[in-house]
Amino acid sequence: MIKRGLLLLTVTLVLPITTSRSYPVDGYSYTNIKRLKYLQLVQEGELQGKAPIAGATKSIQDIRLNLTGKTGDALAELPSPDPAFQKAINNLFPNLNENYSISVLDITPGRPFRLAQRKEMAGYQPGSVGKLAVVAGFFTELAKIYPNDFEARQDLLCTRMVRAGSWAMTDSHTVPFFNLEAKKLTKRTLKPPDTFLLYEWLDHMLSVSNNGAASVCWREAILMRVFGSRYPNLQEAEAEAWFKSTPKSELADISNAVVHEPLRKLGITEDEWRLGQLFTKGGTAYIPPKGGSVGTPNGLMKYLVALERGKIIDPESSLEIKRLLYMTDRRIRYANAPSLKKAAVYFKSGSLYKCAPEEGYTCEKYKGNVDNFMNSIAIVEHPDGLTYMVALMSNVRKKNSNHDHMALASAIDKVVRSLP
Repeated sequence: MIKRGLLLLTVTLVLPITTSRSYPVDGYSYTNIKRLKYLQLVQEGELQGKAPIAGATKSIQDIRLNLTGKTGDALAELPSPDPAFQKAINNLFPNLNENYSISVLDITPGRPFRLAQRKEMAGYQPGSVGKLAVVAGFFTELAKIYPNDFEARQDLLCTRMVRAGSWAMTDSHTVPFFNLEAKKLTKRTLKPPDTFLLYEWLDHMLSVSNNGAASVCWREAILMRVFGSRYPNLQEAEAEAWFKSTPKSELADISNAVVHEPLRKLGITEDEWRLGQLFTKGGTAYIPPKGGSVGTPNGLMKYLVALERGKIIDPESSLEIKRLLYMTDRRIRYANAPSLKKAAVYFKSGSLYKCAPEEGYTCEKYKGNVDNFMNSIAIVEHPDGLTYMVALMSNVRKKNSNHDHMALASAIDKVVRSLP
């Protein structure tokens, strides 16, 4: 599919998708995300840069949902834990007081579905894993504008540009800026004047986990709900006026509804997953927090199953969300385990830490002594067909759990592979 030129800009020629390149490289012609054009030029040898690892080079045509049709209907509800699988997973956590919770579901073709969970209903601050709720809300509202027309939704994603504004302020995570004419890539933090395509905002939110991008995507989902069919041509001044004239309590209600209703439709309860505030101070200056945020492995696993079943809005939207989770900027934490290098990994990671004065303790990044959350979700697809999903959440104080999460990833991979 050839995308139209960018709104209010000179028309940009894009090439049709080819299967000779690897995704996310062949994703540029499909999305107009300029970061992917940069990766394409790196892989073709035209620019110097770090090419994706083996597991991150699937073609866009080869990314599929694993649980559609009758296969997925068997997972309309999570199965009971498999005793042998559960025992093997429990053995990875010999200390019952350790602050880890997990849900693992084996969906390898040709094998029975097998689930193992540990403290799966324990609540954690979801951190950036909560951005999965934002992307579900975003695609839900987009589908309301263009029901039964996914191509029209994509056209809007590829052509509508919106400005960051103060909503994106502030976040330390940088985002990529690739100049197509100069063929130059730079990275920096967002500024209020920065303008990107909707597709690029989604990419910034998920690929580098930029909090400013998450607030912008949440803002746009709210505007889609409020303005409906008028949204594609909505001007920033009118949107800004609406936010300023609407009571903050009403804004909080709408904001919650946009991200919560899609989760509740999937059977994910309020106690299993909710988001109480936007991801930036700039965003909360417009919309006050409400209800607090919490996530559980059980709620996250329900989301992953729904995604693979094509139940997050519709199969097309579910597949697009899965693609966005694949083309991350780089693998970190759980997904960075050496045993997963050749596997396709669709993942999102999040963390949040909090420090308080304590004798003999120095606050460091990801080493909070009050809270030290680190969470990951992953869909793992090995070349030999081994396929499983993981939701891992932890709150191990005073310790960066990055390496522990990678070690767990390798151990879990070994356990799933050993199942008969």
